[in-house]
Amino acid sequence: LAEPGPGYLPLLLAVFLGAMGLLIALWGVRSAPLAAMKWTEATRAVVILITCGVATLALERIGYRLTMIALLIVFLGVIERKHWFAVAAVAIGFSLISYALFATWLRVPLPRSPWGF
Repeated sequence: LAEPGPGYLPLLLAVFLGAMGLLIALWGVRSAPLAAMKWTEATRAVVILITCGVATLALERIGYRLTMIALLIVFLGVIERKHWFAVAAVAIGFSLISYALFATWLRVPLPRSPWGF
């Protein structure tokens, strides 16, 4: 514990996830059967899953910033139907700030578009 190495955080995460899984397994006995549950948001969940898959394929082709802008426009503008100005501001702002944080300051190699953006 005096000198934690690089495996310390993954170990803590594994212990935490194991404990949460055990709690879910123990308390899950009291819940209703899965077949009895009605999930009214199934269509929305499928659209989100497909959008994430398309974004995964687009990431290397059009770059991180453009992919994040498109992803946030779909999530906030199409799925959540927020105001267009707020959608544009959040999508562009998040994309540029997160790219600056990870690529510039933390030096994480993120994909760039073929146009250099």
